[in-house]
Amino acid sequence: MNLANFVKDKRTSVKLTQPELAEKAGAGLRFIRELEQGKETLRLDKVNQVLQLFGYEVGAVPSCPAVKIA
Repeated sequence: MNLANFVKDKRTSVKLTQPELAEKAGAGLRFIRELEQGKETLRLDKVNQVLQLFGYEVGAVPSCPAVKIA
């Protein structure tokens, strides 16, 4: 599941409209729409501001296999 679908699913599961989510997250409605449409260039701090309402955040996680930097 991608981030856009994740946010939309979480929002609809708690029965919030996009404007309601924007207000509760302190984000703009345009940002919420772009997030749910899968825009590739979004501010990470704003994404986390929205995700915090659902108990999540985006961050760096290790990938497998780990890359060694010399």
